[in-house]
Amino acid sequence: MSAEVSRTAVVAAPAEDVWSVLADFGDLARWVPEVDHSCLLRAGSPGIGTTRRVQVGRTTLLEAVRAWSPPAHLGYDITGLPPALRVVHNDWHLRPVEAGTEVTITTTVDAGPRPPQQLVARLVARRMATTSEKMLAGLAAALTTGDRTRA
Repeated sequence: MSAEVSRTAVVAAPAEDVWSVLADFGDLARWVPEVDHSCLLRAGSPGIGTTRRVQVGRTTLLEAVRAWSPPAHLGYDITGLPPALRVVHNDWHLRPVEAGTEVTITTTVDAGPRPPQQLVARLVARRMATTSEKMLAGLAAALTTGDRTRA
């Protein structure tokens, strides 16, 4: 059983503009304050299979795209977290609304079927929700200021 948590914000920009920031997959460090460095592992067209390296403090994560549907859905698996976490992935969904674009990040965490593992999954998902809130704020700031340098 996995734990799932979602966070949503409305960004005052068209979905295509929001997608252009998300689709620049290696550029995460420019608009997420907690990310020290991010880069693509291989040059090429973005899409399913694209992988980025993300440095957050002493932690190195790999994020590999598994869903790519412009300009509505980006999904990626996250590896590099403690091995007790079997599966962690984020899904971004964009939906045009009158005020701009509704952006939802859903994080799914699977640590295993036993009750202690499920508790770990819920705790990690809660922590990831805080990160999602910061990512949404950084995305909104990058789009409203037109500056993608450390929102």
